[in-house]
Amino acid sequence: MGKTIVEFKDVVKIFGKGDGAQTAVDHVSFTIDEGEFVVILGQSGAGKSTVLNMLGGMDVPTEGKVIVSGQEISSFKDKQLSQYRADTIGFIFQFYNLIPGLTAFENVALVKDIKKDALDPDEMLDKVGLADQKHKFPTQMSGGQQQRVSIARALAKNPRVILGDEPTGALDSETGKLVIELLQDLSAKDGRTVILVTHNADIAKCATKVIHMRNGKIKSIKKNDKPLSVNEIEW
Repeated sequence: MGKTIVEFKDVVKIFGKGDGAQTAVDHVSFTIDEGEFVVILGQSGAGKSTVLNMLGGMDVPTEGKVIVSGQEISSFKDKQLSQYRADTIGFIFQFYNLIPGLTAFENVALVKDIKKDALDPDEMLDKVGLADQKHKFPTQMSGGQQQRVSIARALAKNPRVILGDEPTGALDSETGKLVIELLQDLSAKDGRTVILVTHNADIAKCATKVIHMRNGKIKSIKKNDKPLSVNEIEW
């Protein structure tokens, strides 16, 4: 593994004020190395999506520091956060977030509007096995194909870190396995840092590191020297 790319230092996130205040993330600390495939595991309400949102620059901590690639993003202003999201992070969402009126190719090519040195859309679609689907609209594609388009779009930004929020949550098991295999390869073969949030403990068996959260706190952090391949796990 490479050097540390992500660091959470005693991070707290509180929503609301006074009697209605809720602590979603409660003094969380961890590090992630470049090229790791990390799963943040936990049930609904564990705080894992809040951690992902702070890492993606969509939320800021109430206390503590979030450091990515040596930059303390938790101190960034809105404009800096916007630039950080454009330059450093590739997002994959549960429900794909594709633009329905654009083809697969156009959805990926849009990234050039955000990042001038974006990678070639044709190459990215080929990488996720969809070179022959590029002229189709999202409604003409299966859920798994749409999710692979969203991965191609994330990759087109050439991001340092890929974040996935329940990326297989809307998929059947076979399609989900294809998506996890693709993300596993991006980490193992391309050296991308991939961080997924899920409540699925089986997916965690494929990760090189598992950060298990419960009630806003870290329950455990485990390194996995021998991650399973997707075909070895029950779904």
